[in-house]
Amino acid sequence: MIVKNLVTWPQFRPINFVFVSLKSYTKQKMKKLFTLIGALSFTYFANAQTDHSTHNHGANSVKQEVNNLPGASAEALSLKKIEHDFAKIPQGKPVTYVFDFTNTGLTPLVLDNVQASCGCTTPEWSKEAVAPGASSKITVGYNAAAAGPFTKQITITYNGTQTKQVTIKGEVWKTPTTSAPENSGLNSLKNQ
Repeated sequence: MIVKNLVTWPQFRPINFVFVSLKSYTKQKMKKLFTLIGALSFTYFANAQTDHSTHNHGANSVKQEVNNLPGASAEALSLKKIEHDFAKIPQGKPVTYVFDFTNTGLTPLVLDNVQASCGCTTPEWSKEAVAPGASSKITVGYNAAAAGPFTKQITITYNGTQTKQVTIKGEVWKTPTTSAPENSGLNSLKNQ
């Protein structure tokens, strides 16, 4: 493309003005100008790579300010206990445990879902909103059908996207499949 043809196209008139005005600069002035532009560009891009996670920007600073208010808490769901050990339980005997929690937030708390890691664990909870400062419970049942140690995770999803996990664990001991044999020595003691 030839520079003198740029004048005929109206969209290139500003570019032509730049070319014409740059002709008046000497090579020394041009070097200084491009050095200045390069330094400013480097500074801009170097600042763009800076970690701003420690700064308070936008919604994060508002959230921190709310959490610094008296009575406010970063976590809205406060569990009294996050793990329960059933210890040794007999096979075939279902067991349950109640996890108590309190809403320590400033707004009502809604449990959206309580999901167990397997089908042998069944959680039950209230679908009603829990007012700030109020308490509620999550009942977790475990069907002790398989013998051996177990550890099960239960994920609590609340207020849309927030989650917490609780754990149940223990060991299921195998119950005998037949009854105990009769003790003949006991009968002889009874007859005496």
